This record gives sequence, C-alpha cells and structure tokens, in this order.
Amino acid sequence: MKRILLILAVLAIWQHWDRIEPLLGLKESTQVAGQGDVILYATSWCGYCAKTREFLDERGIAFTEHDIEKSAEARHAYQALGGRGVPVLKVNDTVIHGYNPQGILAAY
Repeated sequence: MKRILLILAVLAIWQHWDRIEPLLGLKESTQVAGQGDVILYATSWCGYCAKTREFLDERGIAFTEHDIEKSAEARHAYQALGGRGVPVLKVNDTVIHGYNPQGILAAY
C-alpha cells in the first residue's frame, strides 16, 4: 500500500512539475525580452489570442506578436507553419495550434 501511495505521489509531482519548479527556485520564470523564443501569430479580434497573450504575460514569457491580417509577411509565415486558425505559436522549434497552456509550458 505504501508503495502505491509513493508511486501516486511521484506521478502527481511529475505531472505538475512546471508549477513546482519555479516555486523551488530551480528555474527562472522570466526571460529577457526580444530573445525571440516565442512567436505568436494572431488577430486583433480573436478571443483565444487574447487568452494566449494574457497567459504569456502572467508568466512573464516574452513573445513577439504578428497580426496575420495586417502583415502579408506574417500571413506567409503563418501559412508556412500550417496555420488553419488562430492563435498559432512557435515556441522554440515547436508549433502549437490553438490556445494550449500546457503545450506552451511544455515547449517553453
């Protein structure tokens, strides 16, 4: 019985490590602006784009945003990433389609 509880505790810690790590001071939660590790392709009217911006801001993750309706260059980059809706994020070398907080944290 103790072994099962220990395994469950380890799994719970592993599953929520992204929340525990900054609390323990093992990972810096801020990033220098302009490093270009996170690129957000979005529109001004998209609700999920707004939620993504808010999520990134709350965690202190610096990002570069490109409005795909205002910039032809941004639209081409968005399409090259397989854009089929907004938001689309490029986090390091990972492409994330839609609002996906866990995916963002995992790729970051």
